[in-house]
Amino acid sequence: MKRVFDVFPDGGAKAMRSFSLKKLLYIPIFILLLIGAFTCFYTVNAESVAVVQRFGKYSQTAPPGLHFKIPFGVDKVTVVPTLRQLKVEFGFATRGATNEYQGSQQPDLERNMVTGDLNAAEVEWVVQYGISDPVQYLFHVHEPEATLRDISESSMNEVVGDRTIDEVLTYGRSEIEIDCLKKLQTTMEQFNMGIRVEQIQLKNVHPPRAVQNSFDEVNRAQQEREERINIANGERNKVIPKASGLAQQMISSAEGYALQRTNEAQGDVARFSQLLVQYEKAPLVTKQRLYLETMNTVLPKMGSKIIIDEDAKQFLPLMNLQQSPTPKR
Repeated sequence: MKRVFDVFPDGGAKAMRSFSLKKLLYIPIFILLLIGAFTCFYTVNAESVAVVQRFGKYSQTAPPGLHFKIPFGVDKVTVVPTLRQLKVEFGFATRGATNEYQGSQQPDLERNMVTGDLNAAEVEWVVQYGISDPVQYLFHVHEPEATLRDISESSMNEVVGDRTIDEVLTYGRSEIEIDCLKKLQTTMEQFNMGIRVEQIQLKNVHPPRAVQNSFDEVNRAQQEREERINIANGERNKVIPKASGLAQQMISSAEGYALQRTNEAQGDVARFSQLLVQYEKAPLVTKQRLYLETMNTVLPKMGSKIIIDEDAKQFLPLMNLQQSPTPKR
């Protein structure tokens, strides 16, 4: 039997070193394969899509689910939440927001505005938006959230600058939201930012704190004025229908009376026409009949009367004979 020193004169040290170097070369390759195996798959949740870039160039848009990509930086995947409603806040900031552009960085500068009648107002609002086109959102505009903030602030300042302080603080809030939303949507379409603006909500709108008490007094006076106007309108709504009904009743009564008088007059005319026809046929007879009918109607209404001949020379006082004697006590 040959000894080791006979086969490997140096005792096998050189062969062992060569074998160890080969094993060390396999370790990085194994690590790279392991990293590639763990990084070649990615998952997209249900409310997002994935934009894939290959060597920095746009390759495809992957829907929700499990997908394969080329590892080691060849394919870069950016997940974009297209179905999630996002928001940016102006004039204030919510604590714990994950989006660095959501909260206001300079709230005092954003909320201070000048109205159309040169009054100062502090306006806080929220813009709710979503991502409509992930490719435009990522590649057409640098920092789209910051651009959205700038455009939103500009649009709100423009809309508020066209209103009076009373409109901004009270009855014009809904119109301000609608007009600002339209301006912002139009600008987003022109810039092709891939963002859809869904809603604008005004939050706290109030005058500067230095004049807050004075504005509160004015608001209370306006509310009292509106209350008194409403009371007066209520009384007006009570009185006017009642007067209208009474007037209509009087008009109806007058129309009925006029119709009655007209019918009576027409009846008298018809009766007179008939009498005229009879009178023309026999004047004397008709005249005597009319006289007798008239006297028959008039005399009973005159009470007790004594009629004597016009040739009588003397009239005895016998009229009291028909009166009952007054009883004596």
